[in-house]
Amino acid sequence: MMSDNNETNLVSFIVGFFIGAIVGAATALLLAPQSGEETRGLIRDKSIELKDKAVETSEELARLTQERANELQKRGQVILEEQKERISTKKKGGLETSGETE
Repeated sequence: MMSDNNETNLVSFIVGFFIGAIVGAATALLLAPQSGEETRGLIRDKSIELKDKAVETSEELARLTQERANELQKRGQVILEEQKERISTKKKGGLETSGETE
């Protein structure tokens, strides 16, 4: 359960990072003394950079999510097998007590 907290912290950090980057970039562009053409070029460059970072981040989050899903699936399978074994054991024990056999 500790990894759930770590994953939540990672996602929160990444979201905060991107919000901060966007606000910082917008503030810098609006306050910088440049021509409109230079500003548009900077906006274009920053938007490409942020898009690339967003793609990387989404790929990383997808990978983490897939890993977590696989872990949960494996744990679920183990629990299912344990329960099947318990049921089978109890069923055999009940049959032996009543004198029946399979």
